[in-house]
Amino acid sequence: MHMADALLSPQVGVTFWAASIGGIAYSVKKLKKNMDEKMIPLMGVMGAFVFAAQMINFTIPATGSSGHLGGGLLLSAILGPYAAFIVMASVLTIQALFFADGGLLALGCNIWNLGFYTCFIAYPFIFKPLVNLESGKKLFIASVFAAVIGLQLGAFSVVLQTLLSGKTELPFATFVMLMQPIHLAIGFVEGIVTAAVLKFVMSARPEILYGSINQKPLPENLSYKKLIIGLLLTTILTGGALSWFASSNPDGLEWSIEKVYGKPELPEHETGIVSVLKSIQEKIAFLPDYSFKKSEKPDAENVAKEQEESWPAIDTGTSFSGVLGSLIVIILTIGTSFLIKAFKKKNA
Repeated sequence: MHMADALLSPQVGVTFWAASIGGIAYSVKKLKKNMDEKMIPLMGVMGAFVFAAQMINFTIPATGSSGHLGGGLLLSAILGPYAAFIVMASVLTIQALFFADGGLLALGCNIWNLGFYTCFIAYPFIFKPLVNLESGKKLFIASVFAAVIGLQLGAFSVVLQTLLSGKTELPFATFVMLMQPIHLAIGFVEGIVTAAVLKFVMSARPEILYGSINQKPLPENLSYKKLIIGLLLTTILTGGALSWFASSNPDGLEWSIEKVYGKPELPEHETGIVSVLKSIQEKIAFLPDYSFKKSEKPDAENVAKEQEESWPAIDTGTSFSGVLGSLIVIILTIGTSFLIKAFKKKNA
């Protein structure tokens, strides 16, 4: 559900940039007061895991569409909502800058749609009241229900943003009637994955989930190296190899646009700030679409045929992108966490 710049007017894009920066500033302020330093390595590894997991699109049966993990709810359940929002913003920023996944103008909207609703609405108001860590059934119900609601809010937000941007190619009623059902299916799958990962964390180090939900610091003598190593190895495997098995079907947003407009993307802006941002992104993104840059642009028809014929799409560029991107997320997230820690000590 990464929005492209073509879906937005500059005014809406800038407004949600401001809203997302406000959310980041608020989260930093909260973390400066009560950040548990022992969680910093886990923040980095969880960010890397979400980055790698988002590379794997799974097919939605009987639709011709696909979806991928959002990760906001999973991050919130393990790290708490404030750290989760910062980690999600880091992941999406790296995806936009280095992999051209989502536009730069749309980055604020993407952070808001994938981060705000899951971290600050679905997690505190749905997941926490429903969950009981002693009951696997309640953990599953809370994960699925909160994931579905979070993604439904995010999908509806995309529709509203296109409406406010004056995108008449996407009539509100038709667009919303396509976006909500397809993201209901995607949210259900995300809920199942979230429950499975939380079950793993619960079996390995239950103190982490109890501490996150009850907002209590971890015990001083707690060691979770095995959990970190397990998540790190899973991240490398996911980004480096499982990403080959990603569905080539358009994601829920592209699928909905194609059903309305006839193509999976709207025409790009050729002038103004959007054109400038696109030029900047093209220069910075050294692995566009999670692959090595090609010297010549291949014929779209041949590419489509090649994708249909070869599955899994074994590609060293994809593997390299998955591993390198995960490493960059770890560095950025841990670096940001240490900066927050330094400001916390300076103001103490």
